[in-house]
Amino acid sequence: MGGCAGSPRRLSDSEGEETDPAPRPPLQDSQGAHWKNAVGFWLLGLCNNFSYVVMLSAAHDILSHQRTAGNQSHVDPDPTPTSHNSSSRFDCNPVSTAAVLLADILPTLIIKLLAPLGLHLLPYSPRVLTSGICAAGSFLLVAFSHSVTISLCGVVLASISSGLGEVTFLSLTAFYPRAVISCWSSGTGGAGLLGALSYLGLTQAGLSPQHTLLSMLGIPTLLLASYFLLLTSPGPQDPRGEEDSDTAARQPLINNEASESKPGSGSPLSLQERWTVFKGLLHYIVPLVLVYFAEYFINQGLFELLFFRNTFLTHAEQYRWYQMLYQAGVFASRSSLRCCPIRHTWVLALLQCLNLAFLLVDVWLSFLPSIYLIFLIIVFEGLLGGAAYVNTFHNIALETSDEHREFAMATACISDTLGISLSGLLALPLHDFLCQLT
Repeated sequence: MGGCAGSPRRLSDSEGEETDPAPRPPLQDSQGAHWKNAVGFWLLGLCNNFSYVVMLSAAHDILSHQRTAGNQSHVDPDPTPTSHNSSSRFDCNPVSTAAVLLADILPTLIIKLLAPLGLHLLPYSPRVLTSGICAAGSFLLVAFSHSVTISLCGVVLASISSGLGEVTFLSLTAFYPRAVISCWSSGTGGAGLLGALSYLGLTQAGLSPQHTLLSMLGIPTLLLASYFLLLTSPGPQDPRGEEDSDTAARQPLINNEASESKPGSGSPLSLQERWTVFKGLLHYIVPLVLVYFAEYFINQGLFELLFFRNTFLTHAEQYRWYQMLYQAGVFASRSSLRCCPIRHTWVLALLQCLNLAFLLVDVWLSFLPSIYLIFLIIVFEGLLGGAAYVNTFHNIALETSDEHREFAMATACISDTLGISLSGLLALPLHDFLCQLT
């Protein structure tokens, strides 16, 4: 889990019971609760982003064939050239994979826009249940779909699940030690790697896309089990992780009805307070928007066009490898917070924009001689994106006050979604323009 959890603080000899008459839990119980929460948030990050990642990995397959009603065949892992624009040197699908990106991100954007307006005040458990049900529905709908339209509806369900889950779980971190933010981020990176790798591996092994998606139905179940059975119910504690041992080991959330409404709830923030907090977050929000705009413009706008004919990989296989290598970079950097914290996230935004410019020039001029150079650039792209995400939320947790932290987390998580949405909107016309070139 990339060192996402630290050890609870031990009391010094000078901290006697006379100065703190409250009974202290056994250290073993405190450590047990600490590790349950660390593992719980890692699994929540993994399960929450899994369906979102799988849909992006399957984007090329989803758009490769317009399937007719009643046809029992599903997405072909290696689409035939007849489904592509054969007059273009890019071997294009009729529709850009950015269409899948938009279906996978616009519902998330709407949910995150609603979060600062009060969505984060709703009870946690119903939101988690809704997220799990939507994730399961997305796998089922895409697996049994016979048209691109129905498949995109399944992608929308995955987006609702991911967006609602991210707002919910990032807000929930405000009531746990700060270390769980690193665990959550590492888990989301793990979702990218395992999601892309599992889809690539199972389809490469000969499993049909339908059966590949159906095999992933256990992920939503694991999400619900992690929240209701593994996490301990939050109580008043220092979000900076320095008072872990002062809080007794708590029972799982499913056994604590008090946590159903809003853990650690206080008086709602006024509009003026929310606006003040939002302005203070802009120096983190803007770089994260730029990072995600650049990387998803690459992923869903350029990956499909970075096509090498002189390799043993088919076009569909190249696209899946790009997605998997990107997610590997994301997982590595999202798990690196404890060994490599980054304060100035604008540097990551600058480097990601340079990545975009370089690959855009290569799409136009095709000057890179080998697909392996593209592989290296894509890993670097993933490293930048993952580092920007985890360090942004880590820095926000450090700088916001206790009463503002839940709102700040829910508000800042709109950054990546806004950048991704803008990239999808611009990638669609770029795809159409380049695919008309001979």
